[in-house]
Amino acid sequence: MTSPSPAAPTGVWSSEDEPVERALVVCAHPDDVDFVCAASVAALGETGAEVRYCIITDGEAGGNDRSQAREEMARVRRGEQRAAAAAVAVSDVTFLGYSDGRLVPTLELRRDLSGVIRRWRPDLVIAPSPERNWDSVYASHPDHLAAGEAAMAAVYPDSRNPFAHPELLAEGLEPHTVRRLWLMAHPTFNLAVDVTGTLPKKVAALACHKSQGIDETTVRDWMRSWAQGSAARAGMGEGRMAELFFSLSVG
Repeated sequence: MTSPSPAAPTGVWSSEDEPVERALVVCAHPDDVDFVCAASVAALGETGAEVRYCIITDGEAGGNDRSQAREEMARVRRGEQRAAAAAVAVSDVTFLGYSDGRLVPTLELRRDLSGVIRRWRPDLVIAPSPERNWDSVYASHPDHLAAGEAAMAAVYPDSRNPFAHPELLAEGLEPHTVRRLWLMAHPTFNLAVDVTGTLPKKVAALACHKSQGIDETTVRDWMRSWAQGSAARAGMGEGRMAELFFSLSVG
């Protein structure tokens, strides 16, 4: 993976300047959150924020073993994601069960994500960018783009609009306005989260995804190099590590 080039001055997130009490991370597949922002999740948690995950698919199209039933792969990957979440002190993981590799930003997906937002009522949503990042083909997997488009629509306007998805009101889920959105793997960035102290937790989370052939030593070196490069691009001091986002106010 490569970090995008900044198009605007980059700020370093501070819990004092921008406090977060509740956050929701929306991703397409098990392990997406761990590759891109698990160290930031750990950093948020250390400030007292409570973070939950919403994983749209079960990742059944992952792995290389053709003899393994896809239902079994889905079960394995759900377990791996729960273990990875626990490594960064996240205890609540919602799986929506959409088909891996076939994700599109349907009204049904927008409704389901709006329901998760209304139920949890987060200050902050972290989601994939709906814009393709030509510097990183892996970051712009079609499922990621679809997840980002649906999450954007769920944040605005669906979750705050009482007339969107009336069936949610029938379930007792009142509208909720998300205050801020952080986009992952966006072509540009304007926010850095200092993860110098939490990168080991990210590596521990990634190591839980054994079905995807992740080697802990290799991924540790990879993530360290990536985080150091991201910090340098954000203009942070020598020896720092960072994860990068495109942040926008939506409240």
